[in-house]
Amino acid sequence: MNSKIIELLKEKPFIIPKSLLVNYKKLNISEEEFIILIYLINGEEKILYNPQIFADYLSLDKYKVMDILNIKVEKNEKGISEEYIYLDTLYNKLFNIIIEEKDEEIDNTDMFSIFEKELGRTLSPMECEIIKEWTSGTYTEELIKEALKEAIYNNVRNLKYIDRILYTWKSKGLNTKEDVIKDKTKFKKSKETTEEVFDYNWLEDE
Repeated sequence: MNSKIIELLKEKPFIIPKSLLVNYKKLNISEEEFIILIYLINGEEKILYNPQIFADYLSLDKYKVMDILNIKVEKNEKGISEEYIYLDTLYNKLFNIIIEEKDEEIDNTDMFSIFEKELGRTLSPMECEIIKEWTSGTYTEELIKEALKEAIYNNVRNLKYIDRILYTWKSKGLNTKEDVIKDKTKFKKSKETTEEVFDYNWLEDE
């Protein structure tokens, strides 16, 4: 009995790639599919298709396994057609997910660097989350930079103030730097007109 337990402990452990563990939900696969993938990844690069073996080893229903696995038909050295399982599609999907995340990370890092430079200090984790939320699609990058510039111009260096600026602009339908400039110009003209009317000297009117 002890020898059998020791042999089990000596068995080669399964290795789970971190990229798969972190991103498997983004692949829209079930827990059962995830288990099968782990089994396949730890096997040969080119695995002969035999759903019954997988079903027995992983304690899964054979027909469920057949639904999950994607196969390719190839001829062996004797010219006999055999079914093999390949993981190329999986790796391509993981590659695309990682590339997209890296691109997003670079974009966000650039924005974080801009804020840290302009504010003259290191951002807190909470501030990083706020900026990340802004850049996730709530506001354009152009509008965020313009709001930051507006805050610096007014000598206010906190994200709460910048958030109010962005919210105000969004509620007024201002989505680009050009929209903001036009709105400022319009406001300035209306203010000048008001001041001219207010300063009018009615006593000298002939």
